[in-house]
Amino acid sequence: MNLKTLSSALLVFFGGLVAHGSAEEPFSLSLPVDCEIGKTCFVQNYVDHDPGPGRQDFRCRAMTYDGHEGTDFRVLSLVEQRAGVPVLAVADGVVLRIRDGEPDISFRSLGAQMVSGRECGNAIVIDHGNNWQTQYCHLALNSVSVRPGQKLKRGDPVGKIGLSGKTEFPHLHLSVRLNGKIVDPFAPLAEPGQCGKLTESLWSPEIQASLAYRSRVVLNRGFSDGPVQSNEIETGSVVRRSPTSESGAIVAYVRVIGLEAGDVQRLSLRHPDGTLLADNVAQPLTKPLAQQMLYVGYRKPGDGWIAGVYEASYIIERDGRKVSEDVFSFRF
Repeated sequence: MNLKTLSSALLVFFGGLVAHGSAEEPFSLSLPVDCEIGKTCFVQNYVDHDPGPGRQDFRCRAMTYDGHEGTDFRVLSLVEQRAGVPVLAVADGVVLRIRDGEPDISFRSLGAQMVSGRECGNAIVIDHGNNWQTQYCHLALNSVSVRPGQKLKRGDPVGKIGLSGKTEFPHLHLSVRLNGKIVDPFAPLAEPGQCGKLTESLWSPEIQASLAYRSRVVLNRGFSDGPVQSNEIETGSVVRRSPTSESGAIVAYVRVIGLEAGDVQRLSLRHPDGTLLADNVAQPLTKPLAQQMLYVGYRKPGDGWIAGVYEASYIIERDGRKVSEDVFSFRF
């Protein structure tokens, strides 16, 4: 079945049930993760709609990568992942295949050759009937809680978000297939290369609002007593470096996903009296970025820190217009 035929099959699927008066409910998906979308977890990558070597998500933007065949639901850091975030069946079905035993280690540490043939990591495939299947990748080591042949109900736990396979951040990769072909649950009727104002969705109506498209998302933000490394944010160790009145510096940091070409980022730090202490204005982005970390800091003055509220602001501008702002603070 080619992509054009698949699109025709989907049109028949969406329209035929009503036209023929069938009582069968159309296939729909519930959330595959037990977390709060937009607060404790986010969609970082969507299905790639560009049939060529480029990349394009269903909104004609770049929150995907070339050939990406699923939707990535990521948590804020390894701290949340290690605490355990359940992965859930998106619809009733029967477990077809499972894999467990793959380590929770970024493939950047292992090397791509070490995960060759096991890029999905610890995984589950569920058959939902009517030629629909879903695949769940990168599950946590020893978290797979189902077996082949097991019947599942929508919302049943099947594992936990992990870092197994070919990934470098903790997330669930969910793929949806009809007749073996990838379907984007955000735009199931899209023709190859089509994007933009697509209205159909496989997500159940009650969760569609929570899954509204978000770019330029601040994942992590806070303050430290010195320069910050991205791995300190990922592991959570940065929280042990909160500034005190004895610290030699105050540093504000952010980690952001879904940045777009042309974005100009500005991270500023202000004194309790409102005076600008430090300002970091990054160069305009020449290409979209899946993730970036930025920090700005100020050394302890000779007469010490003044008690009060120190405020940081993170602003994104595009074509001279502010498109995003996040303000955060701490008090001595």
